[in-house]
Amino acid sequence: MAERTEHALQRLLDELGRLPGIGPKSAQRIAYYLLEADAKEAERLADAILDVKREVHFCPICFNYATGDTCDICADSTRTRSEVCVVAEPRDVEAIERTGSYHGLYHVLGGVISPMDKIGPAQLHVRELMARLADGEIQEVILATSPNVEGETTASYLSRQIKPLGITVSRLASGLPVGGDLEYADEVTLGHAIEERRVL
Repeated sequence: MAERTEHALQRLLDELGRLPGIGPKSAQRIAYYLLEADAKEAERLADAILDVKREVHFCPICFNYATGDTCDICADSTRTRSEVCVVAEPRDVEAIERTGSYHGLYHVLGGVISPMDKIGPAQLHVRELMARLADGEIQEVILATSPNVEGETTASYLSRQIKPLGITVSRLASGLPVGGDLEYADEVTLGHAIEERRVL
């Protein structure tokens, strides 16, 4: 019996340890918290995880998270349809939305160009972005990748692809720290960067 308990606990520790940002000590704290919590609390957590896996998917238009046919932003008819803000991950959409400074559409690449990780344009949603730009409705593309090496490389590549289409290409303005991640920027800094974006 003790061996089975030890195996179950180790399995939980192993699974928690796979989560980003969770080291062995954090995994241990969470595991012991769950052991001491009542069964209903553990069930609520398990159900929430299962529900999000069942109900949340990628929007077929912009690749943001969605629960309906499309995400709430693509479905919102009040958004400015002539602007598309290109970000690396869905969490970057949330960061920009919190600023209240941007009212256009988004396109989530699903990462950034990173030769070290064998990620090139073919592994990202670049082809889908170019298809969206082909209909002529979009007049400006805002490149909002993080100001680090991979983000700058991705922005530079996209700029070269988009400019020949006659679409205005802009980049977030200074104010964001070089080498930082977009999701950790505060709302005021990020809002200012959107408002003061520069044309490339």
